[in-house]
Amino acid sequence: MKRNQSGFTLIEIAIVLVIIGLLLGGVLKGQELINSAKVKNLAGDFKNIPVFIYGYQDKYKALPGDDSAAQTHLPAPGGSVVITNGDGSGVIDGAWNATTGESFQFWQQVRLAGFGPGAVDPASTDYVPKNAVGGIIGITNAVANIPITGMKGTYVVCSNGIPGKFAKQLDITLDDGNPASGSLMIGTVSTSGGAPIATTNLVLDDTTYLVCMGY
Repeated sequence: MKRNQSGFTLIEIAIVLVIIGLLLGGVLKGQELINSAKVKNLAGDFKNIPVFIYGYQDKYKALPGDDSAAQTHLPAPGGSVVITNGDGSGVIDGAWNATTGESFQFWQQVRLAGFGPGAVDPASTDYVPKNAVGGIIGITNAVANIPITGMKGTYVVCSNGIPGKFAKQLDITLDDGNPASGSLMIGTVSTSGGAPIATTNLVLDDTTYLVCMGY
């Protein structure tokens, strides 16, 4: 008595393998596009802040955050929200991640001036801007509040919590590709305390870093 055996032919197996390959390729390509979009977003943060500063300076002849006449220059935010004047020293004082002072009120002043989106109430949970990977963005001066050792520039823009694979791409896109030199530097930790932190030559893909760029 004969038994009929059924199974996949070589052609059918080949078709299935091709389909699986196409699906995997699509997933990988999709992830690549997502990562590329995040890097572009992160790079945009570093590019946009100088635009806010130059726009504010052109309009009010002062630095946002440091503006000693901000209460006169800017429209009243309304409610119980107040505008705090800076000291007009010509630098944006305060650490990049400070919760008071000129580097903190920078965001309120550029937003009230119409140069950036976001909350104008410093008490709002979304007042401090966040980057594409959930870290915070900040600004400071390179005179007294250097976030990473060796940073140069009149002011410094910082963004933390950035995975190494994105940090490396940012350095290639915006600077010289060397994490320990140039305008953009990559710090060894994702947040900064009072003292400057060190740069790192070895950037690991899955480790998060503080990335700062001087202007």
